[in-house]
Amino acid sequence: MTPVAYLLHPDFATLALPRHIALLAGLALFSGIVVRAMIAVGVPDRPDARKAHTRITPKSGGVGIVAAFLLGISLLYRYGEVSRLAAPLFVGVIAAAVLIAAVSLLDDLFDFPFLVKLGAQLIAALVAVGAGLSARKFDLPFVGPVALGWAGPVLSLAWILFVTNAMNFIDGLDGLAAGTTLVACLFLAGIAGLHGGFFVYTTALLLAGGVAGFLPFNYPHARIFMGDVGSQFCGFMLALLGIAATHYQHVTLSFMLVPLLLSGVLLDVSFTLVRRAIAGQNLARAHRGHLYQVAHRAGMDARWIAIIYWGFAVFGGLVVVAFLHAPIVWKPVVIFAPVLPFVAWAIYVARRAARAALGGWG
Repeated sequence: MTPVAYLLHPDFATLALPRHIALLAGLALFSGIVVRAMIAVGVPDRPDARKAHTRITPKSGGVGIVAAFLLGISLLYRYGEVSRLAAPLFVGVIAAAVLIAAVSLLDDLFDFPFLVKLGAQLIAALVAVGAGLSARKFDLPFVGPVALGWAGPVLSLAWILFVTNAMNFIDGLDGLAAGTTLVACLFLAGIAGLHGGFFVYTTALLLAGGVAGFLPFNYPHARIFMGDVGSQFCGFMLALLGIAATHYQHVTLSFMLVPLLLSGVLLDVSFTLVRRAIAGQNLARAHRGHLYQVAHRAGMDARWIAIIYWGFAVFGGLVVVAFLHAPIVWKPVVIFAPVLPFVAWAIYVARRAARAALGGWG
């Protein structure tokens, strides 16, 4: 076994965890070096009325995340025999990752209109789904597995686009999107590894390494932003991992893993879209009406807001563990647990916004 294959082998029974920590640390170091270079290069992000920062700050720090992930996934494809997917699927995942990274970097540089951005995301999602990475069935409590048939690829495309844009929308305060991604990846890797989902385990670990190298440059005070190349890439890969968790593994895990881990992000975005739709506002227009943005505009420290959203991800991870081990009769109850802290958060933000006289929240 080569040194790289040794690092990538996921067998927990042989105490693989120390060498996987070494792999994560190595990718974090590589990511950090690339991020430091991007600070020097400086793709400027200029302040405006819809942004939280007040001085010109470089963006596209997500290039470090992408570079570390692509390095890791390439090594996994070459050496990780136990963890890799069948060749067409794996090539589709790599091709889709490269495509979404390239398009989102161009978006950072040229600020594409939303429809152009959405079209590019759709093409990248079609590459992954076209290679075979799509949902095939959905396990319903009391009913069992329900075959999705032709609806599987359609639902998979919708899921990928929603999560990709949700992570993009949520990337508006220092450390919020990156920290949430890191927590979600670590939970996902731990759960998948313990259940024998070795592709999801290793790939989540690779993404965690890239984000870990970026986060110190973005929190508590940002020296660089991840940009669309980081937020879209993280959302896209987490969406793919959510699909991969349901099959192509030694054991089938629930599709609810990633939705529960990203519950804070997905609920914030869903709540905001519904609220704006009811108010008759243009959903494609940039705004500052997400709950995390309203909380910040109402005077709450951005560092604490980020920690709260990391907490949502931690709580979601604990709910995942409970969901996987709960008796079938309790699963429909457990799955809605993340709604409770989110409702409490929404009420708190609404009251704080009222005291700050923010009106319709914007």
